[in-house]
Formats: sequence, C-alpha cells, structure tokens
Amino acid sequence: MAGVDLHRRRVLVAAMLASLPAMAVAQPDLSQRLGPTIAEHGSAWYRFERFALRSQDGQRGYRVTVCLPRRAAPADGYPAIVLLDGNAALAAIDEAQLQALDAAGPPLIVAIGYDTDLRFDVAARAYDYTPPIPAGQADDEALRGRRGGGADVFLDLLQDRILPQVRRLAPLDSGRLSLWGHSYGGLFVLHTLFTRPGLFSRYIAASPSLWWQRGLILEEERRFTEAPGARLWLMVGEAEQRERKPARELDERSRAMLAARAWLPPQALQEMAVRLRQRQGLEVQMRSFPGLAHGPMLPASLAPALRIAAGLAP
Repeated sequence: MAGVDLHRRRVLVAAMLASLPAMAVAQPDLSQRLGPTIAEHGSAWYRFERFALRSQDGQRGYRVTVCLPRRAAPADGYPAIVLLDGNAALAAIDEAQLQALDAAGPPLIVAIGYDTDLRFDVAARAYDYTPPIPAGQADDEALRGRRGGGADVFLDLLQDRILPQVRRLAPLDSGRLSLWGHSYGGLFVLHTLFTRPGLFSRYIAASPSLWWQRGLILEEERRFTEAPGARLWLMVGEAEQRERKPARELDERSRAMLAARAWLPPQALQEMAVRLRQRQGLEVQMRSFPGLAHGPMLPASLAPALRIAAGLAP
C-alpha cells in the first residue's frame, strides 16, 4: 500500500509540474500593512488590553491583544479563543461580530500577532507554526529564505507565558478554550491537537498546510491516538484546488509552493477528517466554503470560529 501511495504522489507531482504555466497559488497578501483595527476603533461590547514579549532566543517579537468582554465573567470564567496571525485576525473582526458575541455569552479573544506594522510576519510565522523537523531531514523553508520547525518552542511560549499573563487579566474557563489558525496557522492547530491534545478543548484548523515538509503532519497524525472531550473543525475553501493564474504572473515562490502541495492529493483534508473520526474521544466536523480560495478563507473561517468559541453553531 505504501508503494502505491508513493507512486500516486509522484504521478501527482509530475502532473502538477507539467501544468505550472497555467497555475498558481492564491495566498493572502503577506505584504499588506495593518492599519487601525477594532482594538484602535474601540467597541461598545469589548475593551482591549495589550502586552508585548519576545521569544526565548530574542529573534521574534509578539504583540498580544486581549479582547475582554464588558459583560461580567461567568462563575467558571470566560470561554476564550486564541487567534494565530493575530494582526490579520484583528483586521478581520468588526463591531457587528462583537455585538453578536455579546448577546450569546461572549468569549475572551486572544489575538497573538507579531511586532510589525504588517498583517503578517512571514519569517516568524514560518518558524512558529511549523512542526519540528526530524533529524537529518532538510528544512524546506530554507528554499523560501527562512527557517521552519519551531512549533514546540512557540507552544511552550503560548502555554507558559502568554496564557498565564492572559489569566492575570481575566478568569478563563479551562474547559472552554479554543484555538484557531489559517494556512500555516491551521497546520499549527493540528500539531497542537496531535501533540498536546489537552491544552485546548476546541481546535479550528482553516486551510491547514498539510503539504508542508512533504506531509510531515501526517506522521504526527499516525502517532496521535486520543483526545477525550476535544472537538476539531476542519475548514477549506472549495476553490482552493482550482486556482489559476497566467504564466507571466508566476514567481519562483509560487512554483515551489505548487510543487510542495502536489505531494498530497486534493482530497487529503477530507481523508484526514475520516481517519480522525476514528480517534477515541475526538469529535470532528468538516466544512467546505463554496467558491472561496485560500486567501479569503482567513476572514471567512474566523467568523464561525468566534461563534464556536461562544458556544454557538458555526
């Protein structure tokens, strides 16, 4: 069976590379400036606190925005959701969404961004959101001019420094903690579920980059056995596998991305959902967003993620 799978992947790679002149990957605009967000505009339903910290090695700076409901905390503490790519996430949240959350029993929102005026810090997120690379295996991020494999380091920072500081600002309900991420962030959500399943109770992975490092996350999935009481939402844009651009618009990064994605079949996420439903104690839901490509999935998936954190139907 393994030989058949490898042959299938090689065929997919060859077909993808042969058709590169007609294809490209629609990614979020990673160079877009941030501008004022809901935290600067203010809200009738939430107030905002910020704190900054640096990674242990001093190489990455974080800007953490804590969105605190104006309603008093429940007896068990607020439900809460951690948002990766926090700069871009904050830019996608508006007052109407916060008003709807307030009416439902609002969650505390923790947006973990980077110390930059851009929506994304490309190099920092590539390191923070990608799983550890096995010894002897080349780091594919080096082809993109950056470094990968730091997800466990970032998880330690999230668990040991960020969440305790958030808890000093407001009480949290440890049984209702959610984690959301898109693209590389979605990959990190899955890595967290597979390696520290008790850290959160709800995991929301939007358009996760399963292809990264030739499907390394699938090895973690194979070792993952159970997550009692955990719930996972997998989200994907229906158009993600059908994106096209003229050949003249393709750059080297897009070609490399397409080649990397070709290591997994288009239905890889759906197949993962089927397998994970067999894991003890884990509830899995899969949602496809009609007509949406990879980039637009960030704001599109964030809206239902906030509803999930509030205990509402997504």
